[in-house]
Amino acid sequence: MAADSTGTAGAYAAAGVDIAAGERAVDLMKRHVARTRRPEQVPDASGFAGLFRLDTAKYKDPVLATSTDGVGTKVLLAQQMDRHDTIGIDLVAMVVDDLVVCGAEPLFMTDYIACGSVVPERIAEIVGGIAEGCHQAGCALIGGETAEHPGAMGPDEYDLAGAGTGVVEGDAVLGPDRIREGDAVIAMGSSGPHSNGYSLVRHIVDRAGLDLSAHVPELDGVLGDVLLTPTRVYAQDCVALTGAVEVHAYAHITGGGLAANLSRSLPAHLDAELDRSTWVPAPVFGYLAEKGGVSREDMEATFNMGVGMVAVVAAEDAGRALEVLAGRGVPAWQLGTVTAGSGRARLSGEHGGA
Repeated sequence: MAADSTGTAGAYAAAGVDIAAGERAVDLMKRHVARTRRPEQVPDASGFAGLFRLDTAKYKDPVLATSTDGVGTKVLLAQQMDRHDTIGIDLVAMVVDDLVVCGAEPLFMTDYIACGSVVPERIAEIVGGIAEGCHQAGCALIGGETAEHPGAMGPDEYDLAGAGTGVVEGDAVLGPDRIREGDAVIAMGSSGPHSNGYSLVRHIVDRAGLDLSAHVPELDGVLGDVLLTPTRVYAQDCVALTGAVEVHAYAHITGGGLAANLSRSLPAHLDAELDRSTWVPAPVFGYLAEKGGVSREDMEATFNMGVGMVAVVAAEDAGRALEVLAGRGVPAWQLGTVTAGSGRARLSGEHGGA
């Protein structure tokens, strides 16, 4: 929007909305958005909508998938640390890694940023992170909205959300109905807590009086930086894995933890038996448990504990699946096996090194 000559823009500015700052933010973010362009995008001169042409020649029975999410209270840590370049990666990961669970390839995303005051450089940093996430996911960032909400939010406060769309062949939709007894459960390592459990993280930080700017030797980094480590984006890795082996289902391990999220992908007559001894959670999880006095049960019901995505594959493809993921730089291991049961994922044993 451009300021007009009637004084309306001045009145709007007096109310706390800076139109010129919004226009500068748009200019600064354009170069980031350009990185995400896909050939299916269609220009829209008005800029009011993002257009995307579905390649119907590529699919016999294309089914569209959609997902929407935010990053929760992790944004509050970003604001405390005054670091805004990675929180957008978290947003994309939360959306696209839900999409790939059904076997869909993410095609495009839109974002929404609400803030107390538009600081163009900060908005551009946030969008730069969103664009980086889209680049990692192979999807286009085709539109978005930045809204200034003075009075509802403080000048340095913001929140963000996004929505994504993907496509999957109708006869290739993954899910519980494909899982068979004896299937292998493959874990893909997380980069940390990702974007879940941050209300508990912040509670621990506050209650224990932890300094976000302090270097923590056992974490080999500054506490705030470790906690802001962006979520791993698995989308292209899952698409590649589905194309290489017989994948039956995925589970994105988000709020609620490993067992609860994997249970959502299981049929009612099968269980997943998972062995803790197959991996060692990253130090950040032990640090949070110790500083907060949090039990293992509560940790596992809140955090991913080092497993960000799970693939259920045909038993004979387990080795090949691990090779594919290793070739793509994704830490992965066989976490367990599918057995007869009642639709539950169960953890047993002790973590390696424990």
